[in-house]
Amino acid sequence: MTVIYEDEYGKEWPFSPEELAKTVIEACLDSEGCPYESQISLLLVGGPQMQEMNQKFRGIDKETDVLSFPMQLYPKPGDFSLMEEDPDSFDPDSGELLLGDIVLNGDRVFSQAQEFGHSVEREYAFLITHSMLHLMGYDHMEEAERTAMESRQDEILKLLDINR
Repeated sequence: MTVIYEDEYGKEWPFSPEELAKTVIEACLDSEGCPYESQISLLLVGGPQMQEMNQKFRGIDKETDVLSFPMQLYPKPGDFSLMEEDPDSFDPDSGELLLGDIVLNGDRVFSQAQEFGHSVEREYAFLITHSMLHLMGYDHMEEAERTAMESRQDEILKLLDINR
């Protein structure tokens, strides 16, 4: 697994954000039974930069907590069975499955942790888990999808012993 980590947020964290990200990403991949070595990009930004990105990519001119940019299509969430049919799904140099990009708003990690009454570590892990599930085909536009995605998020965070 390769995590391409970039911190443009530049503020101090009460833990190692790169190490926690790798731990959470690996747990998500294992939990979904991903049969491939995978590559994920993670970019940490602040609120103003996130608002710009949300406007540019989603046409929504407001700040958000996390953006997910999946690179794969799935027949159903977490179903990796068709990946080998598309050679562009894999990095030609490393052979890793290209899952996509995560952009995380550091300002919102801190403010939402306080708002929800849990640790910054828990909020950070939750948002990465949420985004990883998007990269593996999950969504929450419909009630059944939302319920399934929330259940997977809770299971993964419980496995990591990262609780509210």
